[in-house]
Order: sequence, then structure tokens, then C-alpha cells
Amino acid sequence: MDRKHFYRLVLGCGAAGAAVMAMPAVAFAQEAAKAAEATFLTSGGAAAIGGAIGAGLAIIGGAAGIGRIGGSAVESMARQPAAAGQISTAMIITAAMIEGATLFAVVVGMLGVLKG
Repeated sequence: MDRKHFYRLVLGCGAAGAAVMAMPAVAFAQEAAKAAEATFLTSGGAAAIGGAIGAGLAIIGGAAGIGRIGGSAVESMARQPAAAGQISTAMIITAAMIEGATLFAVVVGMLGVLKG
């Protein structure tokens, strides 16, 4: 194959590749013209995202709080073995209160998700 045919082949493949690569851009431009009046995020979508993020953060916060309570209680029991009963009772009551607040926050978040 001489250089003349090689250059024609490269030019033809390049033109075909450019045409193939430009096709999605043309299709997106046509869809963008149709969706120009649409918004990125509707109010229902914002409520769903906000509720999901809120529920996730509530779970993370509750888990961190209960973990800290458990760790502190075990450390306190190791320092004062005689007070283990009182410490564990206080730990369970406090963990239950945190769990209740976390459950309430998750329900509020899920209501936000289901509202949308």
C-alpha cells in the first residue's frame, strides 16, 4: 500500500469516527431542547433526598452515641467493679433514650421520603 492510499484510509476512518462520535451530541441536543423547561430537582425529589440524608445522619449519630455510652460504661466498670450494676442500669436507660430519639428522627426522615 502506498502513502496515497494510506492517507485516504486514515482520513476516511477519521471522518467516520468523528461522525460516530458526533451522533450522541446531536441526540442530546435534541433532548435538551425538549427538556429545557424541566428543572434539575423537583420539590418531591428534594424532599426525598433530604429525608433520606436526614434518616442516615440520625442513624449514624445514634450509633455513635450508643457506642460511646457502651465504651464508657465498660471502662467505668473496669475501674469500679463494685458499681457495675448501677453503671449497667444507667447505660441501658440512656441507650434506650438515644434509641428512641433516633427512631423518631428516622420516622420523620422517612415521612419526608414518602411525602415526595
